[in-house]
Amino acid sequence: MTTPNFWLLPITALIPLIVGFLWYNNSFGFGKAWLRTINMSEEDMKGSNMLAIFGLTYLLGLFLSAAVMFMVIHQMHVNSIFADTQGIQDPASEISLYLKDFMAKYGANFRTLKHGVLHGVMSALLVALPVTGITALFERRSFRYVAIHVGYWVVTMGLMGGILSAYF
Repeated sequence: MTTPNFWLLPITALIPLIVGFLWYNNSFGFGKAWLRTINMSEEDMKGSNMLAIFGLTYLLGLFLSAAVMFMVIHQMHVNSIFADTQGIQDPASEISLYLKDFMAKYGANFRTLKHGVLHGVMSALLVALPVTGITALFERRSFRYVAIHVGYWVVTMGLMGGILSAYF
């Protein structure tokens, strides 16, 4: 297995911004439908601090990239199984040699764009859907509200997962 490409995290953190621009766009996305579901107008949206919104979205996108990485790359968990094993810090120890051999043989398994998209979509459905759904229930939001947001997360996390799995 190659060295992890940590530079990919800041790149995939841009995906929520890019997909959000397209998804919530009033001209060709779901922007108008979304605004109707939250009882807001385009005029209500004016005057927001867009620099703060985009900056925080990017920061949270970094957190999400790190989380998605662990959800889509199976090999990320192997080292944690042996983290407290005696000798793990010694590169010549039996356990270190075992892990090196294991990763050489299996480190590239299931590391494709398609497999990452699958796990990204599954993660969105198993995490974003319940979180959004529960929040919507308490806020008395509509099914359309949930569908718009969960659709965004399915696309966003699917893209993040695919890129991270294939290229990290």
